[in-house]
Amino acid sequence: MLSMRSDQEVKTKRRVLGQLVVCKGCCCGRDDKGRPAVPEERIKAIWKAEKLNRTIQLTISGCLGPCDVANVVQIITPHGTEWLGQLAEEAHYDALIEWARACHTAKTLMPRPEALAQFHFTGYIQECIR
Repeated sequence: MLSMRSDQEVKTKRRVLGQLVVCKGCCCGRDDKGRPAVPEERIKAIWKAEKLNRTIQLTISGCLGPCDVANVVQIITPHGTEWLGQLAEEAHYDALIEWARACHTAKTLMPRPEALAQFHFTGYIQECIR
């Protein structure tokens, strides 16, 4: 059983610049429901072959929630979470792959793909409920 003293800080050796979370849940990628496919296997193969996880962690996730804008992707960085939805073409996922490659090469976060700006949406309530 793992035990830690309560005064110990939790640390990880694995540190990345960000994380790309690709929804493959109840609606996203479900062509049987009339949604565009998510090229999950192609994305995973590229991430593995190019070792992109060392820079941008790839997570293929279950449902992320906003099913009305499927196909959903989150880009999570120390600066916050960005939501993209309605990704319908291979070119959209190619833009995310190119962004991860650029971050990997530069060893820093690069600007998100301009070609995907139109797919940005807000996934959270803007004001706090008190």
